[in-house]
Amino acid sequence: MALVPQPNLLQFSVQSSSTSAHYLLFSSPSQISSLKTRSLPLFPIAVTVSSRVKCLTKSTEENWSSEPETDGTGDNDDVDGVREDAKAQVQNFTSPQRIVTSSGDSSSLGIREPVYEVVEVKSNGKVSTRKINRRQLLKSSGLRPRDIRSIDPSLFMTNSMPSLLVREHAILLNLGSLRAIAMREHALIFDFNRKGGKAFIDTLLPRLNPRSNSGGPCMPFEIEVVEAALLSRVQRLEKRLMDIEPRVQGLLEVLPNRLTADVLEQLRISKQALVELSSRAGALRQMLLDLLEDPHEIRRICIMGRNCTLRKGSDIMECSVSVEKQIAEEEEEEIEMLLENYLQRCESCHGQSERLLDSAKEMEDSIAVNLSSRRLEVSRVELLLQVGAFCVTVGALISGIFGMNLRSYLEEHVFAFWLTTAGIIVGAVVAFFIMYSYLKARKIL
Repeated sequence: MALVPQPNLLQFSVQSSSTSAHYLLFSSPSQISSLKTRSLPLFPIAVTVSSRVKCLTKSTEENWSSEPETDGTGDNDDVDGVREDAKAQVQNFTSPQRIVTSSGDSSSLGIREPVYEVVEVKSNGKVSTRKINRRQLLKSSGLRPRDIRSIDPSLFMTNSMPSLLVREHAILLNLGSLRAIAMREHALIFDFNRKGGKAFIDTLLPRLNPRSNSGGPCMPFEIEVVEAALLSRVQRLEKRLMDIEPRVQGLLEVLPNRLTADVLEQLRISKQALVELSSRAGALRQMLLDLLEDPHEIRRICIMGRNCTLRKGSDIMECSVSVEKQIAEEEEEEIEMLLENYLQRCESCHGQSERLLDSAKEMEDSIAVNLSSRRLEVSRVELLLQVGAFCVTVGALISGIFGMNLRSYLEEHVFAFWLTTAGIIVGAVVAFFIMYSYLKARKIL
């Protein structure tokens, strides 16, 4: 008796808010043909799917392999069609959820970009205030996110050292309270309400004219911005030095003869201001020295906005037009002379502040020596008083001994009191001179 395989039937429904129920029938090809001739009861299995669909299938490869190959080619096509319909239903059900999930994830990962309020100065001298976010700033200047760290106003405490960074399409300036980006046609100034920003704008705007003061053609706009930034910074340092120098000179004349709390406090404040001024001038001086010792950065400034490149290794300028190369070489010499000029002024300011600071430190040392000598005199007097008090205390001890209410038979003599008193005084004086001679011999007094 031949074994007839049992039909493998699985009927389930997919329930959701947007789709209706679908019933799918899986079976072997031989059983599909037999179902056409006889009716079998079907028991539906309801599967509720909320967020994901789990397809439960049972392999029928073994049953298919047991059937003859000539049996039911069209039935195989029907089964394949059923499978494709089931796959399409599952994809239609899950695809909207995937889209919603991906959009939700992208919105949840959104980062709020900082917005900067800057003053834009164009090459024709027009000034305007605008707000720009980080993405727009990077796109308009061709910078990278790590370049913005040197001029970001929110990082003022961590990026206080002066720097001048040269990039392909922009120059980044960080001179303490002045932070700006200089490009070919315009410049962006951060923290324009601070003293450094106001002084820079006041220095830059008069220079934006068609002709320079000498009558020749003016420098490119980005170099004018750099020069105006250096000029405003050096002028502020020199003005600060001119305010401190007379005050320090006056204190140096008064202090040797007049030591009061007010004068010493003024000296301390002046010394603190000189330390700050020397530190700022020294940092700017070091930045200019590093820039002058690196000709590659200077040449990158010269080729900005031109069809020129620098050959790797030798830093030789290569331009498509010979005229541009000649102009770039001339600008390189002008930039070096410009930097040398401000380096000399910065070194002069730094040197003068260092000399005043050294004078203030020497005056403090002189005051300390003077106070030490005074304390030494006081200590000597105090030591002499302690030696005298010791000698007198010994005499008081003898007087206390005779003051006891005990009979010594000395009270019966008439001159005993006077002799005892004279002996105590003479003994105290002799003891004092002995102690004084000992201290002088040991160089304590």
